[in-house]
Amino acid sequence: MSKLDMTPGAQIPRTEAGPQTAVTQALSSIAYRDGTIDDFTGKAQPDIKKKKARFALFEPNLGEAFSKAVIARTLGAGRKPVVPSFGTDPRMVVEHCLAAEELRAERDRKLAMVSFLTGVLFLPGTLIWLAGFGLRGWITRHHPQRAGLYNPLVVVALLGLAVLFAVRPPFHGPLSIYCRPLLLMPVLGWFLAKRISLASTKELRARWAGLLDGSVLAAVVPKAVPRDDQDKKAAFLKTRLTQLVMEQDTNVLHYAGVNGILGLGKRWGSWEMVEDLHPLEGHEDFRTFHTWDLVKKITDRLNGLSRSDVGNGAVPHSSVEQWVILEVGAGADEIGRPEGPEMDGARMRSHAVVDIANRQEFGADGPRHYLGTQFVLNKGKLIVSVLVTVTVLSNTLRVSVNGHTLGPVNGVFTDKPKPKELTRPKTGRPWLEETITLPLIDNDEVVRQAVRAPFMKAPAILAWLGGGMSLPEPFGLRTAWATAPWGSRFMSDDSIRIATPVVSAVLAATLDFLTEHDIAVDRFGTRGMILKSELQGVRPFRADVYDAG
Repeated sequence: MSKLDMTPGAQIPRTEAGPQTAVTQALSSIAYRDGTIDDFTGKAQPDIKKKKARFALFEPNLGEAFSKAVIARTLGAGRKPVVPSFGTDPRMVVEHCLAAEELRAERDRKLAMVSFLTGVLFLPGTLIWLAGFGLRGWITRHHPQRAGLYNPLVVVALLGLAVLFAVRPPFHGPLSIYCRPLLLMPVLGWFLAKRISLASTKELRARWAGLLDGSVLAAVVPKAVPRDDQDKKAAFLKTRLTQLVMEQDTNVLHYAGVNGILGLGKRWGSWEMVEDLHPLEGHEDFRTFHTWDLVKKITDRLNGLSRSDVGNGAVPHSSVEQWVILEVGAGADEIGRPEGPEMDGARMRSHAVVDIANRQEFGADGPRHYLGTQFVLNKGKLIVSVLVTVTVLSNTLRVSVNGHTLGPVNGVFTDKPKPKELTRPKTGRPWLEETITLPLIDNDEVVRQAVRAPFMKAPAILAWLGGGMSLPEPFGLRTAWATAPWGSRFMSDDSIRIATPVVSAVLAATLDFLTEHDIAVDRFGTRGMILKSELQGVRPFRADVYDAG
C-alpha cells in the first residue's frame, strides 16, 4: 500500500495498485509532458484535433493543452456525461491533470512577476523583441531550409540594437535614462525566465518519467479540499470529482452501432443457443419462470470463474455486472442517462434492472438488459467483456453470448521523456554525421512561457490567443485512445480463450436451470454440443457489420 500524503490540503492517493494502474499512469503522464500538440494528434486518432492558434507565441504545449481539455470536459460546469473507462481510474488521471496545472500555475506566477518587472515596465523594448521572435517563428514555419541562416541574424540584429540604445539613446533628457535599458531589460527577463522554465520542465519531466516507470505518484490537489464552509470553489471541485467516480460506477451503457458498446469496445464474436421449450416426458407442463430467474442462475455460475480445481486455473481480475444498455447512433456526439426514481445517481436501481430483464423490451427502443462478465487483463491494457442476453419469444428460448474487447491505449502514451537531440553532418567532414544534445529549453520556449504567464488568470483569453486541443465525443478517458487488440498475439489469444469458459458456464447454468423447471433438455444438450464444437475454432469477425445487400 502507498503511504498517505499528509501535507496540508493534499488529496489522498489511491491506497491500492490494481490491474488498471499501468494504463492509468500512462494516461496521467500526458499531463506532465512537453512537446507540441501535433506530435500527439498525429499519432493518436483523427478525431482528436488541434484548435488553431491566432498567435503562435501563445500556443500551449501538449501537457498544457491536454490538462486543460480533460479538466474542462470532466469537471466543467454543464458538461455532458462521460463514458466509463473500464480498467482505468479516471479520477486519478484528472487529479494528475489538476496537479500538473498547479505546478504550471506556480511557475507562471514567478514568470508573471519577471514579465512585469522586465517586460511590461519596458513594453516598447519587449514588443520589439516579440516582433523579432515572431519573425523567427514565421521563417521557421514557411522557410525551414533558411531558418539556420536567418534566425541567428535576427537575434544578432536585436542585440546590436539593444547595445546601440544603451550607448546612444535616441532621446535626450530623462527619456534617455529610460531608453538605455529599454532593450536590455527584456534580455535580463529572458535569463531569469529561462532559469524558472528549466526548473519547472525538469520537475514535470521527473513526474512524467516516474509515472511510466511504475511509481504510484500521488497527485497533490490542494484546491479539491475545502478549508471552510465558504470555500465554494474547492467544494465544487470536490463534488465534480465525486460525480466522476459515480459515473465510472454506472451500470447504464450505450451501444453505438458499428463502434460497439462505448467503454467495452466492438463486438467481435457471437454464440447462440436457441431451442423450443417442452416439458419433460411424463409432465403435462413445465414450471413457469421469468427471464430474470435464468439470468440470476447464470450470474451465480459466472461468479465461480474466479475459482478452479487446477492450480493457477482461476480467471484473474474478473467481475460480473448487470448492465442496462441504450442505443445511440454510431455518429452520436453525446450520451444521456435515464432520470427518475429508478436511478440512484448514475446507477439504475436493482429493481428497475430486474424489470427491464423481465420485460425483454422486444420491439421497443428502450433500454435492454445484458448480463456481463468483464476481465481486466495484461496489466489493464486489455478489457474483455462477454455479454449474455436471455430472451423468450412464445415458447422459444434464446441465450446469446457476445464478446467485446477494448484494446490497449495508443502507444504514444507510453513514450518516455528523452533528451532533445539533433543529428547533422559534421563540420568540415560532411560525409560523417554527429548527434548533439540540444538544450531542454530553447529561446523560443522561454519566450512562449513568459508571454503566456501573465494570462494565467484569464484562461478564456489565453485559449482564444493560443488555441488548444479538442477531445472526441462521446468522450471517455479510455475509449478515446483505445486501439484494436488484434495487433498483439498475446492479447488476441487472451480475448479468444476467455470466451470458452464463459460460454461453457452459461451452457451449464442454462441446462441446470431448465432441468430444475421440468423442461426437456435433450435438444438443448445437442445444441450445446454443437456450440462447443464451434468454440474449437473460435476466431474474431465483424459481428456488428451486417451485409444485408
